[in-house]
Amino acid sequence: MVLAEIVRDEVEENLLLHAEKLSGLAAEKIIETYRRLIKLTGPEMVPYPDKDSVASNRYLIRHAADVPVLLSAMASKPDWLLTHNKKHFTQSVAKRTGLRITTPKEFFHTLSSLLR
Repeated sequence: MVLAEIVRDEVEENLLLHAEKLSGLAAEKIIETYRRLIKLTGPEMVPYPDKDSVASNRYLIRHAADVPVLLSAMASKPDWLLTHNKKHFTQSVAKRTGLRITTPKEFFHTLSSLLR
């Protein structure tokens, strides 16, 4: 598993925001479960891309905030880029970048069909 630092930071920020709406114990459990997942999977971390690369590759994807995520994926050369954000990470983006982009559900469906 490969995890971009920018994605890790975004997930943690969102977890903390949503955890604030829960009771103290529930919030702690969510954060601790996430940290355990990261520890158990031991993902290869991909650093943030530099600002010049982000600026020069802005054309690759419609939403500017997704450029660093996309560049991190391109740098790690994954077999699959999994995202729920199909609105921004379109098949046009996949063609421009050479990445295989799909949702986690579609990924596991494909994987399970290969194992039959």
